[in-house]
Amino acid sequence: MQKAVLLNTIKILNFEQMKRVFFTLTLLIGLFACSQQGVGDELDSVDVPTFAQHIAPIIVNHCVRCHRNGGGAPFELTSYSKVKGKAKTIAKVTSMRIMPPWPADPNYSHFIDENILTQSQIDAISRWVKNDCIEGGSSEKIFANVSSEKSNIGKPDMVLSLDTVLLSEGDVDRFFFSKVNCTIPHGKYIRAIEFIPGQPKLLHHFNGHLINYYGNSKPNLESSPSKIEISPKPGVDNPRETKLAVDFQKSLLNNDGSMPERWHSVVNYLPGVKGLMYPDGIGTYAVAEKFSIIANDVHYGPSRKTLIDNSKINIFFTNTPPRRGTGEIMLGTNGVSKIVPPLVIPANQKTKHVTHFTVAEDISVLTINPHLHLLGKSFLAYAIKPNGDTVKLINIPKWNFRWQYFYTFKKMVHIPRGSTIYAVAEFDNTLNNPNNPNHPPKQVAERLEYGGSSMRATDEMFQFIITYVGYQSGDEKLSLENGNR
Repeated sequence: MQKAVLLNTIKILNFEQMKRVFFTLTLLIGLFACSQQGVGDELDSVDVPTFAQHIAPIIVNHCVRCHRNGGGAPFELTSYSKVKGKAKTIAKVTSMRIMPPWPADPNYSHFIDENILTQSQIDAISRWVKNDCIEGGSSEKIFANVSSEKSNIGKPDMVLSLDTVLLSEGDVDRFFFSKVNCTIPHGKYIRAIEFIPGQPKLLHHFNGHLINYYGNSKPNLESSPSKIEISPKPGVDNPRETKLAVDFQKSLLNNDGSMPERWHSVVNYLPGVKGLMYPDGIGTYAVAEKFSIIANDVHYGPSRKTLIDNSKINIFFTNTPPRRGTGEIMLGTNGVSKIVPPLVIPANQKTKHVTHFTVAEDISVLTINPHLHLLGKSFLAYAIKPNGDTVKLINIPKWNFRWQYFYTFKKMVHIPRGSTIYAVAEFDNTLNNPNNPNHPPKQVAERLEYGGSSMRATDEMFQFIITYVGYQSGDEKLSLENGNR
């Protein structure tokens, strides 16, 4: 129909009008083509890239978020000399698309802060290395704004230090209850809470909850952080039910024994996770003058040397009261939906498992977090609407245990009431899996002791965590990209 209207319109145009129309169309097509070329084609036309002009901007935009003082990477890339010293390694890992890490398939769905190099950028790095890493002038200005601040959100308003943990050479999986208390002059609103691991290579997960003590409900809130170890031990049926563990849980109650207000899962950490902040008023928490952040399952993986963990929690306040609270749906392990078939992976086999859940209300999805352990091979998640349409959520064709992001969509994703969310995971329990912790392979499954808690890295999990708000008209157009400071 639109084509017929266009043809009829062209028929009544005179010759001069036709020339103007086609000139305009040609101009628009040319401008569109130019807009698609961008930086990539500019790099393609440079035979001999220089560091200052071509390579340093790539490093700053894609690498220094981790490769900086205070970052999680093992070395810095914050100057010409430091990058040159790792030049061959950088060229290799970028050409293999090992670095920068971004497991999610960009052809399936898109998220905030996608860290993906174009082929033109990868090729430019290779040419720079082959041409002896020419500096081409000063790059100091480019690196001048690289912050040594450990936060990935911005400068925090408050930093809380967790109790230190001594990790000894030869340690296997260790688990802790941990608590940090705080007293402020008056109640505030918290916009975001960020966990900063002291030993990111060893800290497997941290799930933190906020407890508010209003009025005189907890007059003697101790100021020092505390922890107790709940690692499984021979002769102890359940380390979470020892006297120390029970007393720790009792210490969280109000003085009269009643339950204080508790906000679940306000801060989380997994390998590779970076802090995030939603637009003001979304996911905001009211906090009392006295509050605690507690973790019921801080998990450290095996350690090859003796180290001290000094993890911290960054808090970001706001003057904007909560407008839309967030909810959480967890599929799979310890969640609301069964895994089919059950998550048991026999030795020397590859398996495929599915879990699904139907939502009872319209929701707007903000963030998703796929979670597998070392035998994970791939992860796919999507929703099927009542009308049969598919909502693509995430596809991770090559699972990497070290990079388990909380993926935040660029705009809220509407999932209508009655839609079914599916998650599909594949596992590889053969010697072909370089991450397999067992040689020879042995049967691996979920750990069901202790109510599913204290899950070791060598156990297996299959979770899909969804952070959402109740749907409001227009959510699909609401950008989530303006959160961080």
